[in-house]
Amino acid sequence: MQLPEQPVAGQPDPTDRAEVLKLAHAVESVLLKEMATYHRDEAPLPKVGSTPPVEQPGRASMSAKAVDRNVTILTSSALTAVAGGAVSLVLWTSGHANETVIAWICGGIVGVPVALTLPALALKGLLKGVREAAEAAPAPVTNHFHGTVHHDERTVTSTTRGVIANSRNQLPK
Repeated sequence: MQLPEQPVAGQPDPTDRAEVLKLAHAVESVLLKEMATYHRDEAPLPKVGSTPPVEQPGRASMSAKAVDRNVTILTSSALTAVAGGAVSLVLWTSGHANETVIAWICGGIVGVPVALTLPALALKGLLKGVREAAEAAPAPVTNHFHGTVHHDERTVTSTTRGVIANSRNQLPK
């Protein structure tokens, strides 16, 4: 029996099958290469305790207080620059720009917030210190007794002497 030269209906051509197998092999080899691209760090983790933290690359770490102050400084400087620029632009466009006037206005824009901010910051620090002192103080102890209460104020003195000594501290009756 001879093989037909034309493929049977519904059956793949042998050359197509070989091309499909080549394509499947190429896809599998690419997927295997992609799956193998990983790195596992086998180095032991640092011990928790006295090991100092390692500084990471980039911006230096800051405390929360330093971050708050940094944000305050950056926002106030931006607001000051915008306000001073707006005043200078208005004076320059109106034709009444005088260096002395601009200096006084810009000084007022910088000086007034500083004059208002410094006492507020000092008061904030004072209140924070008062709050911390109040939190550190021991809580008052209040005892409430119901019924008959007898307060005994007698003192006991004892003397112990000898190689084998017994102390019998008993209140006299």
